[in-house]
Amino acid sequence: MAVKKHSRGLGAGLNELIPPKNDILSQSKQDSENPIELPVNKVEPDRDQPRKNFNEDSLLELSESIKKHGVFQPLLVQKKDDYYKIIAGERRWRAAKLAGLKTVPVIIKDLSEQEIAEIQLIENIQREDLNPIEVAEGYRQLIDKFHMTQDELAEKVSKSRTAITNSLRLLKLDERVRQMVIEDMITTGHARALLAIDDKNKQYEFAQMVFDKKMTVREVEKEIRNISKEKKEKKKKIDRQSEIIYKDLENKIRNNLGTKVNIMPKDTEKGKIEIEYYSSDELNRIVELLKNSK
Repeated sequence: MAVKKHSRGLGAGLNELIPPKNDILSQSKQDSENPIELPVNKVEPDRDQPRKNFNEDSLLELSESIKKHGVFQPLLVQKKDDYYKIIAGERRWRAAKLAGLKTVPVIIKDLSEQEIAEIQLIENIQREDLNPIEVAEGYRQLIDKFHMTQDELAEKVSKSRTAITNSLRLLKLDERVRQMVIEDMITTGHARALLAIDDKNKQYEFAQMVFDKKMTVREVEKEIRNISKEKKEKKKKIDRQSEIIYKDLENKIRNNLGTKVNIMPKDTEKGKIEIEYYSSDELNRIVELLKNSK
């Protein structure tokens, strides 16, 4: 199902939806963009928002600033049954609570579920508040939940389609490796290189080695290429050995049946044997030989 494109250029910025404070204060009181004060305990985070991790030191710094200067930029919220859900500004809300504020400035908006998801993702990306895995999960949520194509998503967030694809690939990593990316133990460059390792346990073991040895991305890529080359050479060697064995078996069966025989393996365990015949008499002869070979 195609997604309707909104007229707002969300990827270009959030100023349309979250105007600067000076602009807000210059508007009339009747303007819906005018912020109001709400009790802190009436405002709650959105559980579905892409950002899951908040740096405690950064929050404490912001709370100290808020104690001195207040909350400069209002939160963007949406009215729910008996509370207001945060669309944008959860970090400010958390810091305001730490600062002991009883109320916070908010702008109330009535937005669709898709608009909320887009705003939350874009705001966090623009402010570099999300780690690479949270960004990828945010992209995946928009694609899956709202049936967006990667091209449509790229347009929404002002990124290239390649950037979207590379980000989504991170979600194929082992869960433990993803956590290492979240904790800055390895970079996204390391993580993308590790995607070449299909076995999840080996991928995680390699990621631990990368962290322990402080390997560069180029060193990781080179090491993985070497491992891949060794695997290919080993497979070729096994294939050559198998080919010799199969040829020997074909000759033995051919000598017993007196006709051309092909062994066609699918893997090391399975395959099929093809026996040729050139007349009905020869077919009957081969069948009799097989019946009597017990």
